Amino acid sequence: MATITAEMVRDLREKSGAGMMDCKKALTETNGDFEEAQQWLRKKGLAAAAKKSSRAAADGLVAVAVDGPRGVVLEVNAETDFVARNESFQNFVKTLAQLALKQGLTDVEALKTQPYPETGRTVEEELTHLIATIGEQMTLRRLTALSVPAGAVVSYVHNELAPGLGKIGVLVALSSGAKADALKDLGRKLAMHVAAAFPQSLSVSDLDPIAIQKERDVFSDQARASGKPESIIEKMIEGRLKKFYQEVVLLEQTFVMDNETRIADVVEGVAKTEGSAITLTGYARYQLGEGIEIEKKDFAEEVRQAVG
Repeated sequence: MATITAEMVRDLREKSGAGMMDCKKALTETNGDFEEAQQWLRKKGLAAAAKKSSRAAADGLVAVAVDGPRGVVLEVNAETDFVARNESFQNFVKTLAQLALKQGLTDVEALKTQPYPETGRTVEEELTHLIATIGEQMTLRRLTALSVPAGAVVSYVHNELAPGLGKIGVLVALSSGAKADALKDLGRKLAMHVAAAFPQSLSVSDLDPIAIQKERDVFSDQARASGKPESIIEKMIEGRLKKFYQEVVLLEQTFVMDNETRIADVVEGVAKTEGSAITLTGYARYQLGEGIEIEKKDFAEEVRQAVG
């Protein structure tokens, strides 16, 4: 039997929103397995569905750069918001995004080896130089590129600190022969929606089958707890799965700008108006620091160590 610590219970409580004792029981029942404990809580109806995005745990900037049917989004991390507002750091991040776009790069490892403009150094060497100059740790974390044969890749940055730089950056790829202005307008609205709605996939078929099965298992246990006939239970499960898709799948989500139109129908509506087929082929959403964990520090313990 695994030892259930107070920290494990606290972490599960923060993640699930369930009560302290329920979290302790869930961990006990699942032998300390964190993910299984979350599933246990949900099956018992003790936790809300996992819809929260990871809390930003690192600073820096997200940058976007687009050119017609191509675009990139890049995240460069630093330790503090102070550095994110530093002009030298902002110029560095913006230059990297433009360099990645120009060279058609798709990952940060390839970006690191590129010559940094007008310095005689590589990107990785320039990063080291900037770290020494500013005095704060920085990392090139991730890079995504999108492109379409014909159409447009459109970007949006939420709460820009400078043009193309901010805390949340989004790209949307639209394959179409429609006019550039119409695609740009549609793309920006869709990108704003992605920033706000945080979809997990473009379509239902893109969702992880394991994630779908986990949802089905939770809904199945909840439905059977109602005591209703099996024929009704299956309809309940399918109904809840449909609602789940509407929450996490971009094409199934409800457009945040009118709170009533399905995203797939928004795209179709513009296509009809423009007289040209439009296909939403992909998107990328970067939120600064998502998924990065900061070490939790015990201030009281630090004080005790400091005084010996």
